[in-house]
Amino acid sequence: MKTILRIASITVVACFLLSNLSSCNDTSTQQPTVTAIPYPQPFPDSTALIFLPGIVSKDSFDFNAAFSPDGRFYYFSRTMNKQSKIYVSHYNGTVWDEPVLLSNTEVTYSDADPAFAPDGKLYFISNRPKDQSDTLKDYDLYSTTPLPNGAWTKPEYLQNINTDSNDYYASFTTTGNLYFASSRSGGFGKEDIYVSKLINGQFTTPENLGAAINTPNSEFDPGISAKEDIIIFASSNREDGFGAADLYYSRPGANNQWQPAVNLGPKFNTPARDFCPYISPDGQYFFFSSEREIKWISTRYLPK
Repeated sequence: MKTILRIASITVVACFLLSNLSSCNDTSTQQPTVTAIPYPQPFPDSTALIFLPGIVSKDSFDFNAAFSPDGRFYYFSRTMNKQSKIYVSHYNGTVWDEPVLLSNTEVTYSDADPAFAPDGKLYFISNRPKDQSDTLKDYDLYSTTPLPNGAWTKPEYLQNINTDSNDYYASFTTTGNLYFASSRSGGFGKEDIYVSKLINGQFTTPENLGAAINTPNSEFDPGISAKEDIIIFASSNREDGFGAADLYYSRPGANNQWQPAVNLGPKFNTPARDFCPYISPDGQYFFFSSEREIKWISTRYLPK
């Protein structure tokens, strides 16, 4: 495990520039390559397939998707015994290894929703207390930085992002803008989607994405594209839904404002809960979680 995490922390920093360059190119119409991310075969096309069955997607409740910037490590969440933990699978040059726990896992509490920022930091959520005086049992966003010795820094509480409500599921643009969900007061519904822009190395006060995205119901798990030209998120109890929660999308229109969200349709949504959207760093595949498993499909079938 120490060897795996040592390689991960070196490659996360050294290769993130190359990863960001590839994510800015529209490769969704090209054939899959394995030069950056060694995707397992068979490759999905028009029908979503289970991702790494028996390794990542098992008998447990598995969700989330986040490739390291070099594409050789896959991070996801797994819930067992009423606790969620972050696991990492490493591509060893031939196959994807059996997942191991992230090294700075908090044994007593739950961690989930891994996401990499452009600077190589790993963001995640946890219900651990932010300090000794914290008695709230909400989820908050944290970040951790890879160290040369294979370890990770102590998780840092995002002071100007978190509230006394649940704050969770980070995703990033190449410019570092942070999209996330929150049940904080002042929103449109039970849970809303927000953005905090990265300006001069600091996150700005979070802004609600507005009525085109958020409703009196729950909107959560925002997956923003690298170029910020599409957002895919989960929402529950909408009249046009197919199940417990569906995936919706929106693109920016005039004045760069988000257009009214549209259901992704039956190719992506099921009678079950469909959530945790994620576009791979090279733009080739779309990942989401459904029916206790992680699924993937070609991004060619995302709406244009």
